[in-house]
Amino acid sequence: MLRALGHRNYRLFFSGQSVSLVGTWMTRIATSWLVYRLTDSALLLGVVGFAGQIPSFLLAPFAGVLVDRWNRHRLLVATQVLSLLQSLALALLALGGRINIHHVIWLSVFQGLINAFDMPARQAFVVEMVERREDLPNAIALNSSMVNASRLLGPSIGGVVIAAVGEGWCFMIDAVSYVAVIASLWAMRVTPRESKGARGGNVLGQLREGFTYAARFAPIRKVLMLLGLVSLVGMPYTVLMPVFAEEILRGGPNTLGLLMAASGVGALAGAMFLAARRSVLGLGKYIPLMAAAFGAGLVAFSFSRALWLSLLLMVVTGLGFMVQMAASNTLLQTIVDEDKRGRVMSFYTMAFMGTAPFGSLLAGAAAERIGAPHTLLIGGLGCVVGAVWFALSLPALRRDVRPIYARIGILPEVAAGIHTTSELGVPPET
Repeated sequence: MLRALGHRNYRLFFSGQSVSLVGTWMTRIATSWLVYRLTDSALLLGVVGFAGQIPSFLLAPFAGVLVDRWNRHRLLVATQVLSLLQSLALALLALGGRINIHHVIWLSVFQGLINAFDMPARQAFVVEMVERREDLPNAIALNSSMVNASRLLGPSIGGVVIAAVGEGWCFMIDAVSYVAVIASLWAMRVTPRESKGARGGNVLGQLREGFTYAARFAPIRKVLMLLGLVSLVGMPYTVLMPVFAEEILRGGPNTLGLLMAASGVGALAGAMFLAARRSVLGLGKYIPLMAAAFGAGLVAFSFSRALWLSLLLMVVTGLGFMVQMAASNTLLQTIVDEDKRGRVMSFYTMAFMGTAPFGSLLAGAAAERIGAPHTLLIGGLGCVVGAVWFALSLPALRRDVRPIYARIGILPEVAAGIHTTSELGVPPET
């Protein structure tokens, strides 16, 4: 389950990120609570979510081209330093009592600009930290475990800190936590990767090449389409959590922390499930299955008025979204050509983070008009419909990835059974 930690660079990265991400999740919950405390507006919660995520939609494809050209290690150091400065600015404004909604919006835009480069670089850099390709799925699953363990701890700690001393100290703790990941990146010994033509040509030409590659290959295209749909209609549930915590469940920042932590419990369970898997084979079926579970969890959550039931349903939603997202990531990283990895992972970022701002804005506006529960109900149903559409495509997608699995040596793993897939005349599971 911990095979990827045998690689020194990945072990350093994992250690530093484990500290930093706790601070990141503290900032997320503190930002949401601060906005709702300052404005009492679900719409402005959506606006802040939009501001923080729209740069990924606009810039991620171009960032992907540059990630394929630039030194990913140095790029990640730069993004972490800039993120530290962003959190420090939030902390100083909040602790000084001068922060207002305009500060939050513009600093969210700044963090979004950083993330547009950070996310595709981070996803693509995993391959450079893990020398053995067979350990790549484990590294991606451990990444997800790390994110979601911090998603469990961060909101819980953040809720307590907010209730005790206010949002500003959450931002300050986050700023300090970036030191850990910056130190871990500097401690790495990274061999410069060999670039296959990524530095040649113009940015627009390489962007077009990457888009054509992703759009014409059905497995990549459909994985990204489902992820984009789920992020658009389902992921904005996080934006509405302060509304549910205060108005529906009659709680405060501690209730918000519990809801987000419960989602983190489910997500961590999903990540550990993926980390325990030894092969990418059979992973494809979990993409629609877990997208449907995520949507169904949101539908049920929209009807809940009891805290214990809401927490249980948050576990289900966290599990569903985590497994769908990480399984999609693993499949893309497995089948993509190395010289287009940065661009394809930027499309992944665009589908995951780039559609979310529109969803956040729409969810905030809809919640103002029809209420947060009805907004969540509609989003959950949309996720279920998308999952059914993808499930109907699975047989064709398995046929498409079969030559790639054979080329990179994954298919022989099924030869330990009674027959190989070629003897049976059926495609392998994706």
